[in-house]
Amino acid sequence: MKTLFRHRSLAGLAAALAIAAAPVGARAQEFVNVLTGGTSGVYYPLGVALSKIYGEKIQNIRPTVQATKASVENLQLLQQGKGEIAFTLGDSLAAAWAGDAEAGFKTPLKKLRGVTAIYPNYIQIVASKDSGIKTLADLKGKRLSVGAPKSGTELNARAILAAAGMTYKDLGKIEYLPFAESVELMKNRQLDATLQSAGLGVASLRDLATSVEITVVEVPTSVVEKAGAPFVKATIPANTYNGQTTATPAAAVVNYLVTHEGVKEDTVYQMTKSIYENLPDLAAAHAAARSIKLENALEGLPVPLHPGAARYFKEKGLKVDS
Repeated sequence: MKTLFRHRSLAGLAAALAIAAAPVGARAQEFVNVLTGGTSGVYYPLGVALSKIYGEKIQNIRPTVQATKASVENLQLLQQGKGEIAFTLGDSLAAAWAGDAEAGFKTPLKKLRGVTAIYPNYIQIVASKDSGIKTLADLKGKRLSVGAPKSGTELNARAILAAAGMTYKDLGKIEYLPFAESVELMKNRQLDATLQSAGLGVASLRDLATSVEITVVEVPTSVVEKAGAPFVKATIPANTYNGQTTATPAAAVVNYLVTHEGVKEDTVYQMTKSIYENLPDLAAAHAAARSIKLENALEGLPVPLHPGAARYFKEKGLKVDS
């Protein structure tokens, strides 16, 4: 019995020594949680693609993907250290840095750090043809879904309606629902229109347009100009959605990938590099990623750039503020 015990002890000691002697890099995996949005939006498929890229291209990284309520929740989770990289709308990011309570940020989120600008979100207002809605003014007295409460989409809705001289009180009914749920209500004639802030060709609106006849509502240039930065003039091209035969003026706002100050410089460097070295893979996940350009990486970033991202962009010849 003593001999058996001694053999087991020696075996355990040998295993422990083998683990201790193993190269640190071989066992020190770093978790990278990618914070996205609802599964029917654009952030989620891009986040899944990004996670796959990181898992294949960066050594000792174990990526995960988390579906969330998008921008506002993502930024709050980053501040708490519950994610390493996240998608967000530019206006939500600016509000988080400033601590805009109306936007859902009780205090400034000063741990946030920028990684890169990515693609523009289009403020897409889509009504059922049966509703008779053709203009922003036609929304008065109608049933509109504006996204989850305090989400980036909902903040966009408030801003665009305000610029058009309206508030939620002018509408017949407001629903605070994610994209897919909004579409289901429209299919069932329980909702007249939905406002969705997303990349062009978002899955939820493509689904809607194949089920009911739609009208893509124009956001005039005058409204975009009154809304001001970070909103910019944009156009939803004809045939982006089934039955949409003409180009439609719209508003857009830049999306960003962000991290927090606690993520290692080399990790963020590798994450940033992997984005730009694998753009075709991101574009294959969603067409919105075709708009990601290295020359636009620092466009309008409202928070400090993370040192890891700064190192990559300096290597690529971009002018980075020190």
